[in-house]
Amino acid sequence: MHIREMISAHPDVKGNFSEPLIGCIEACADCAVTCTSCADACIAEASVADLKQCIRLNLDCADVCAMTAALASRRAGSDQEVLRSAIELCALACRLCAEECARHAQHHEHCKLCAEECRRCEEACVSAIRSVH
Repeated sequence: MHIREMISAHPDVKGNFSEPLIGCIEACADCAVTCTSCADACIAEASVADLKQCIRLNLDCADVCAMTAALASRRAGSDQEVLRSAIELCALACRLCAEECARHAQHHEHCKLCAEECRRCEEACVSAIRSVH
């Protein structure tokens, strides 16, 4: 099911939702999977020892993205301070992961793709921060 439809159907939302927050949830979910896949691909590389920091940042970013998507999808009650902090942390994790993956992008296509996805997620997070009051 699409996140937009699910959140729109929530009784506390009643069809009123923040487009930037929906975009953030979707970007975080996509980025979590992408970072996990990149870490796995890095482990399979012959130069795995050189990719240690990349793997670490991929896994950290994947966890932060998954957590942020989960927190942002909860609409019952309110914990805006925690949500805002999670989204800010996610933007930071994505920026750091994108920078590290970009260092390896010319040798590893999976790192190039991951850096691009992390940048998209960072942008979505920055946009969503403005909508969390």
